[in-house]
Amino acid sequence: MARLLSIPLMLLLAGAGALAMLAPAVLALAQEDFHDARAFFYASLLSGICITLVALALAGGNHNRRALRQLLALLLAFIVLPAMLAVPFHQAVRTTSFLNAYLEMVSAMTTTGLTLFAPERLSDAEHLWRAEVGWLGGLLMWIAAAAILAPLTLGGFEVTAVSEPGQSAAPGAAHRDQADPRLRLARVVHALVPVYAGLTLALWLGLMAAGETPFVALCHAMSTLATSAISPVGGLEGSQAGHAGEALIFLFLLFSLSRLTFSNDTSAARRQGLWYDPEFRMGILITGAVPLMLFLRHWLASFDVGTEENMAQALRAFWGAAFTTLSFLTTTGFESTDWARTQGWSGLNTPGLILMALALVGGGVATTAGGVKLLRVFILVLNGRRELERLIHPSSVGRSGLLSRRTRREGAFIAWVFFMIFALTLAVMVLAFAAFGIRFEGAFVLALAGLTNTGPIVSLATEMPIVIAQYGDGVKAVLAAAMILGRLEVLAIIVTLTPDLWRD
Repeated sequence: MARLLSIPLMLLLAGAGALAMLAPAVLALAQEDFHDARAFFYASLLSGICITLVALALAGGNHNRRALRQLLALLLAFIVLPAMLAVPFHQAVRTTSFLNAYLEMVSAMTTTGLTLFAPERLSDAEHLWRAEVGWLGGLLMWIAAAAILAPLTLGGFEVTAVSEPGQSAAPGAAHRDQADPRLRLARVVHALVPVYAGLTLALWLGLMAAGETPFVALCHAMSTLATSAISPVGGLEGSQAGHAGEALIFLFLLFSLSRLTFSNDTSAARRQGLWYDPEFRMGILITGAVPLMLFLRHWLASFDVGTEENMAQALRAFWGAAFTTLSFLTTTGFESTDWARTQGWSGLNTPGLILMALALVGGGVATTAGGVKLLRVFILVLNGRRELERLIHPSSVGRSGLLSRRTRREGAFIAWVFFMIFALTLAVMVLAFAAFGIRFEGAFVLALAGLTNTGPIVSLATEMPIVIAQYGDGVKAVLAAAMILGRLEVLAIIVTLTPDLWRD
């Protein structure tokens, strides 16, 4: 373990990627797809040799002794690693450019799930590779949240009064674990990897029990935990698990509403239970309120087409709205097979703006979900309510303090600053896409899909699906940058520009 801790974080991540290439190689070999098997095996072998040589040369040095250095390594990982991961994918597909393969890997690693390829164009090994990269990208964010972002008060932790284990020793934590970020990283990996793998295994078995084929069940299980919506059959409409499979996925999507659903490593001071967690409660509220409003809207419209008494269709329409709402709130992007029934029941289309708004809100802090995050929205709502109370009663004293217990005094201000940074970044990205000749609606949807890491928006939020493959290299480069900015958040990237990072 000591030898591993002395290796730079970037090399550890690259080594994990090289080992991961063996899984699609074995699958391709079992299916007698020897071209894909060679592409992934040779890429794994070559990458492994290069990484081992570099690691041996650097193993004796002191690395990753500061959390800021690990943050920089994380940023470089999302920029550089997809290039390495794209090599076997590019060689296996054969009929695409390397930039397309790179964009596909950026999309998978950032758990965006935006794809340039029709499902039938890729082999099972290539589909498995996309799902596996997305799954590893989700695991990376689980680990980075506790080991890197929390000590630096980034990724949503900047607005909370607790959840700062890197700055003040948590009860029972060893002092050396707080002083050396490498030890904390090792401890978090040891704690979270079994949980992440175990949840994926449980969902995989559940989907197979529901009637799904093992390969599709595995890809959907990995995509659900990573909130990437990567599917070898084009989504849940091609699944054989039916409503039972959707119900299982719905339950496992709840892990993206709050980190307390699977860990309390960054929330040691919260002992009231999951139900009292503001992120989880707000997520459940949105998941219930939005489908109910859609249901009432379509139910009222159904009187015009004479289907108001079809209760079976109405219930399926409500389920489709509920599942799709939670899916986009967690920035996953899976569409329920009954989502079309929600619209066909009354003849009204559901505005794509609703899906974009859900993705913009996003899931919980320190989960695999993207977006602004529920905690920031909750704090802004809480602060807005308090300001309205002061307008009515200027001399009133705020009620105890859910705000004071869970946030710093300037927590609402910091949340608002982040929201403004996000909005400015969105505007810049829209202008960048517009500079390449994309109309405003398409530019806005692409920018939002990238910054919220919700790729399926491009096909569901507009009247005509946006085909990324038809655009030039400039648009694809901007889209890749948007996905990386959305995954790490602009505030974290700004921190990497601080002078302290570049000092010895």
